[in-house]
Amino acid sequence: MSTATVTDAILHRRAAISGGLAGVAGGVVFGAAMAVFGTLPTIASILRTDSAVVGFILHMLIAVLIGAAFGLLVIRFRIRVRDMLFWGLVYGAVWWFLGPQTLLPLLQGMPVDWSAAHAETLLPSLVGHLFYGATVAGVFVLLQRGGRTTGRVPAVGAVVRGAVAGTACAALLTRVPNFQVGSWAWLLTGLVLGVLYPLIFTGRPEPTGPALARGTVYGFAAWVVVELTLQPLVRDGSLGWSRTDAAAVAGRLPGYLLLGAATAVVFTWLGLWLRGLFLDDVRKIEVEPPGARGPRATAYGVLAGIVGGLLFTVVMVLVGALPMVARIVGGQGTSVGLVVHLVISALIGVTYAVLFRRQSFDVLSGIGWGVSYGFFWWVLGDLTLLPLLSGGTLSWDTATLAAQFPSLVGHLAYGTGLGAVYYWLEAGIDPWWMTRSGIEASRVTARREQVLSAAPAVWVLTVLVAVTLPILLTGA
Repeated sequence: MSTATVTDAILHRRAAISGGLAGVAGGVVFGAAMAVFGTLPTIASILRTDSAVVGFILHMLIAVLIGAAFGLLVIRFRIRVRDMLFWGLVYGAVWWFLGPQTLLPLLQGMPVDWSAAHAETLLPSLVGHLFYGATVAGVFVLLQRGGRTTGRVPAVGAVVRGAVAGTACAALLTRVPNFQVGSWAWLLTGLVLGVLYPLIFTGRPEPTGPALARGTVYGFAAWVVVELTLQPLVRDGSLGWSRTDAAAVAGRLPGYLLLGAATAVVFTWLGLWLRGLFLDDVRKIEVEPPGARGPRATAYGVLAGIVGGLLFTVVMVLVGALPMVARIVGGQGTSVGLVVHLVISALIGVTYAVLFRRQSFDVLSGIGWGVSYGFFWWVLGDLTLLPLLSGGTLSWDTATLAAQFPSLVGHLAYGTGLGAVYYWLEAGIDPWWMTRSGIEASRVTARREQVLSAAPAVWVLTVLVAVTLPILLTGA
């Protein structure tokens, strides 16, 4: 047996052991929540008993096995520390679908029910699986310190930048009309999120567009932790994971999404500014500044944005939203609204070209980034800027979110068209400014790096948030 084979065997064994131990931690966290909700007998029913003790033991055995599998996957695909949290969340969400949605009813001798109504009853289980995945990922990283999965510890300067970014963005959001949140508590939330950002993601530089998408999902995770978990625990010792409880605080979700996105973007920009200020050799700046984009990319962004806008128009016509868009410029009527809508679509397309240039290496990654950006603009655009600019009243309450859900579908369609068309246009040129013979090799390498990064996890989690919203909104 070669030395390399022995080394790989040791690494895989160590990863499986670390994953199993991380599964113990995740199982305890999730198991405690299951005890609160009284669902441990459901697990025990697999063994034809209703004992909560048996259910907890069986739950822990499953948690260890799933945790060990996570460790092996991490080693197999060489997932980096800065990407571990999101992959842990995706891993938990996948097992929510495989476990209570699919395997559990089969083992109980019951039919599988994948309906939305059944998913609504399993919302506490979804949140529990997300906590399980996040806990497994975090503990696995701690156990693997010094191994291949470790990343560099962020410098104090990165933590300071995160604190400044989070606090400043939280302060800005306190100015949003009708955002019902305590100022000091919200500022503290922004400070904590900002400090944790470089600690969780190791403070490494990344392009602004991916940072924005990452930050949006980070904001969703913060909402789950703060609004659904910590606040209910502090207030009355309970967990707000039920559909009714989640719906009651769904109106605060847009604020967290914007806070996460803004924190990530400001943190990235501060890093760019500092590196540009203190480095003499500009080639050492790892992330291309947001303003350094060519006119051709801008034109492609306009075209891609218009195509996405036309897809979105179908939804807007069906829900009669174009007259409201017309009021942005003081006009009225469907025709004026259509023109304004397409102009806005083109402008957003330009910003996409600026932020996500050179980030799409196949049509799937193009759609992934486009959908993530479309979701972000649903929050910033339809939920925030549109009511302010059209003379309406900004409100992030549950009823408003439910009324704007068709618009979310339109934004996802817009993002799909935007990302796919922009990739197709950019793929026809040399986006890396090199000879033709080197383009494909660089594209393959970049695609591989992106697949192994948090990018696919961010896309999956964005879709998860989008499809979870109807569950939350129908529980009000």
